[in-house]
Parts: sequence; C-alpha cells; structure tokens
Amino acid sequence: MRKKIYLLLAAPLIAALSANAQAPGANVDVQHYRFAITLNDADNVIKGQATITAKFLKPATTLALDLYKKNKDGKGMMVSAIKENNLPVKYTQDSDKLVLNIKALKGSTHNYVIIYKGIPTDGLIISTNQYKHRTFFGDNWATRARYWLPCVDDPADKASVEFLVTAPAKYKVVSNGLKVIEKPLPLNKKLTHWSETAQLPTKVMVIGVADFAIANPGNPGGTPVYSYVFPEDKVEGLKNYAVAAKILPWFVKRIGAFPYKKLANVQSKTIFGGMENAGAIFYYEKSVNDNKGIEPLMAHEIAHQWFGDAVSEKTWWHVWLSEGFATYMTNLYMEGTYGADTLKSRLATDRDMIFGFEKKYRAPVVDSAYKGQMIGMLNANAYQKGGWVLHMLRRKIGDDAFWKGIQAYYKQYNGSNANTNDLRLVMEKVSGKDLNPFFTQWLRDAGHPQLKITWHYQQKNKSLTIHINQLQEKPYQLTVEFMVDGKLYKSDVKGVAYTITVPVASATPDVKADPNVNLLATFDTTNKPSDTKPVEPTN
Repeated sequence: MRKKIYLLLAAPLIAALSANAQAPGANVDVQHYRFAITLNDADNVIKGQATITAKFLKPATTLALDLYKKNKDGKGMMVSAIKENNLPVKYTQDSDKLVLNIKALKGSTHNYVIIYKGIPTDGLIISTNQYKHRTFFGDNWATRARYWLPCVDDPADKASVEFLVTAPAKYKVVSNGLKVIEKPLPLNKKLTHWSETAQLPTKVMVIGVADFAIANPGNPGGTPVYSYVFPEDKVEGLKNYAVAAKILPWFVKRIGAFPYKKLANVQSKTIFGGMENAGAIFYYEKSVNDNKGIEPLMAHEIAHQWFGDAVSEKTWWHVWLSEGFATYMTNLYMEGTYGADTLKSRLATDRDMIFGFEKKYRAPVVDSAYKGQMIGMLNANAYQKGGWVLHMLRRKIGDDAFWKGIQAYYKQYNGSNANTNDLRLVMEKVSGKDLNPFFTQWLRDAGHPQLKITWHYQQKNKSLTIHINQLQEKPYQLTVEFMVDGKLYKSDVKGVAYTITVPVASATPDVKADPNVNLLATFDTTNKPSDTKPVEPTN
C-alpha cells in the first residue's frame, strides 16, 4: 500500500487494533467466503447474501463475526436472517459483532448463509469519480471489511473468496481471482461472478464497479495483466499502466511464481495512493497521469502480491513484513532497472524520512506497545525503516543468501501468515548466521546509531587513523564503510568506539563515510583540531 497524505487526512477513523482471530482461544478458521452483492443507482443501499464456510477448531456454541450494525445516522448493515442447511439460526447483532448461536464439534465444517442489507459507513466506497460518474470500490485495509461484509476481519484468518455482483448493466466489475461468468439480467442489470481460490486476508478482498476502459498489455509467464481505467483517461492511462507487464516478470524471476491467476491494475476512488488487493490492485485517480511516479508505485503494489497478500503478517504489529518488503522490493526493482545510483538515492531519501519521523514518534519497528488507530502504523518505521532493515540484511548476508532467503520465506509461508521471528529463522537457515542480534537491534529497539567520526594523519608511517564513536545510549553491532582516496574499507564495530588505520598517500586524503549508503545511521564527520579526543576502543 502507498499512502496518499491528503486523502488520509480526510479518511474516516479506523477501528483500533483487533485481537488475532486465530490466537489461542479462537474457535473458528474460515475456509471460504461467497458474497453475493446487489448494487443500484437509486441509492447507496447494498443487499448482501454471505455464505461462510467455517471449520471449527474446538467445540463451540457461538460464532462471532465482524459486522457493523446500522447506526443513528442510518448507515450500517442489518441482518434479517441466518440459515444453515436452509434452517434458521438464532443470532444477536450489536454495534460491531454478529454472534451466531450454534452447535459445532471440533473439526466440523459448517456453511452459514447470512442475509443483510444497508448503507456502508466505510469499506465499500460508493462515490463519484473526478468525471462525476458513480463508482463502487472496496477499500478494506486494515479492518474495514466489516463495514460491508460479515467476516472474521483479521489478517491471520485467510480464506478463498467469491464475489457475485448484481449491478446496472452499464458497469464493469473487477475483483479478486478470475471471472467465472458475466451475464445480462432483466431490468437492464448484469451479474458478474469472480472467484479466487487462493487464501486471502479480508484486507485485500474487494470489488471495483465503474465504467472502465480495459486493456491487456501482456501475459508475462502466462499471467494475464489487465489495465482498468476510466474512459476519459483511456489514452494516457492505458499507456502508463502497461508498465505492469514489465514489472511483474522481474519479481517472478527473483521471488517465485506469481501467487494469483491474473493481475489487474485499476484506476479507483479510495483513500490510498495504492492498495494491494490480491490480483486487483487499486490506484488513486490521478495515477494515470503520473508518468514518472507510476512505475515505482506499481512496483510497490505488485511486490505486495507476494508480501502482504500471499504471505500476510500474523498480527498488525508485524506490518513491516508487508510495507517494509514492498518498499525495499520497489527499491530493488528500481536498482535493477535503472542502476545502483538510483538505489542509493532512494535509500538516502528514505533515511531522511526515518530520522524525521523518529523525532515525532520514537518507537521500534515491531511496535507492540502501540495502542492508537491502525492508520497510525502506516509510518516511516513500517515502510522506510522496514525496507532499510532488509537492505542491511542483504549487505550482511550477501546477495545470494538474501535472495535464497526471500524465495524460501515466500515458499514456506505462501497462503498463510508469518511474523518477524519466522523471517529471521528462514534467513538464519540460508545464511548460516546468528541473526538474532541484528533483528533485535534494528526491529525491536527504537532509535538508530549516531556516529561521531574523526581522523588524523600519521606522518611517520603515512597512514590515516579513523576513530568511530557511537554516541547513542546503547551501542549497535554494525559495519561502517569508508572511502579513502577512492578505496573502500569496512569496519565491524561492536562497542562504543573503534579505530581503523589505513595507508594514505598524503596528509589530506579524501574521506567519505558510508559512500554506498549501506548503514542506517547519522554521521558527524566534522574533523576539526578542537574536537574532543576520541574515546578509547573497547573492542
């Protein structure tokens, strides 16, 4: 997902962090959702019939689903009936929960049909686009599916999904998976059925309904790529969106097979700059006109198809496994496409954003103490710092081990969930290194290294002594790189201070710290005679 700041400021509040749906004590694992949704142009009322296939993890007398009830403003979903095997099921509905009274044995699977209708307060954005045409777009992240779909609205409970959308015939419908059928109905309506067999979290289950111009710019590796844009943007939009057909195979080659049967890139009307809905990515309206920005934006969202969608975080505290991965995979794509200088430039920009954010909110990347709105976790820690950690991991274990680890991580957790420790264990296995100190200091501790670097020339042996002092409270284990007169040197620093001596040709060498932008740190390289004498090395 890519944030769109001016839209986020106006975004409705998102529910506070929810409990993990399949944490110890949970009684259900949803296997499949079938949502039949009826839309109309007369008003914003939607009619829904949800069929939920639930496997019970232990004996149960209730099943609690997330669904927002009709509120005092008249918005929300009201359930009128629930059935199992065509027999009525008793239920209660409060402000945000739908509780079914049931009898289920451990290991048993049940199908519940829920009839409901209402005006979505959020989740399904019913609006008009910039051309004043009516549109309907799902926008579920993080826990907003519950505003229009009865579900277990948590990333840990993944399921396959179908959408059967009945709407005025003038609209085209896009969704997850493949189109099963599109057929006309009486009264100038149309039924469109999409089905996704892969396991998805509810955050990326969506529909998009609007008047679209559609193109197929390519089928890389047999995966059809589609572009959906508003007809008014057809010429420029279809041209700019076609870059997706180049991006997709770049990631397939390095990560693994694309997890879905098609990739649609959709111009939309939602609150984010880009939203990584599985196989049906939604982009902000004016993205079609962003000739330079559309490529990295698409790379970010396409990378999410593997990381965030196919491999989802176990809990929201580990959202960096989604956003940090997409951020760094974008940087890697840009490096591979445009060269190493592009990567360095992007990393330097990201580093500045990280330090700027830290001044406002000091917290670790895995921020288990966070109690605010979920939207607040979409920050520079999750995106830029998470991406930077992957960059430093790549430098630490080497390119070969890094990509083997990425591939192994995806293969092991595709269709399920992972946390930070799961990633660490995979990377340790492929690299043969103990990465616990690395993961702890960069992801579970707040802050960053603050390095004071001084040097002085020694005439006797024509060498340069470089002193590295860590000024922050807790020293990091890190590698510092120096370029001295065009030659690269690396120093592994584990204590408060460290000294390195290198040969030089003159008393005025050219010294650059971190020339290749490989360390997430601040560098004070002011080298004046009045500087305090360096702290003696401890390692």
